[in-house]
Amino acid sequence: MTTPVLGDIKVHVRFKLSALWAALMFCYIYGDYFGLYVPGKLQGILGGKGPIGPVSESSLVATALLLAVPGLMVFLSLVLPPRLCRWLNIALGLFYTAIMVLTMPGAWWFYITLGVIEVALSLWVVAYAWRWPRD
Repeated sequence: MTTPVLGDIKVHVRFKLSALWAALMFCYIYGDYFGLYVPGKLQGILGGKGPIGPVSESSLVATALLLAVPGLMVFLSLVLPPRLCRWLNIALGLFYTAIMVLTMPGAWWFYITLGVIEVALSLWVVAYAWRWPRD
């Protein structure tokens, strides 16, 4: 007796890229949330220690921009012109891969676990964008 083949649709690369950026954002959010449970973290925040040094207007703007870009890429991957979309996904995918690789050493295991997932997701972004189908 044969098993029927399941139906499937071809998912365009834009939707794959958008979904990868959304998944990446969830990992970022969970990593930041779980990071609040690290002993001493909240005391550091209350003492003015931020994610990239002492808390200031400019450091928080820089952090906000750094974290807003992947969220924006969820939308931009769907609407940008193909050539721009492809190169932006390649460049930003590599950029966020580098950020994770640079921030993982010495981190707690939950962060490293999420970091490995984030690196895989951002490299998938690069791979899908690199192999963008031609007409």
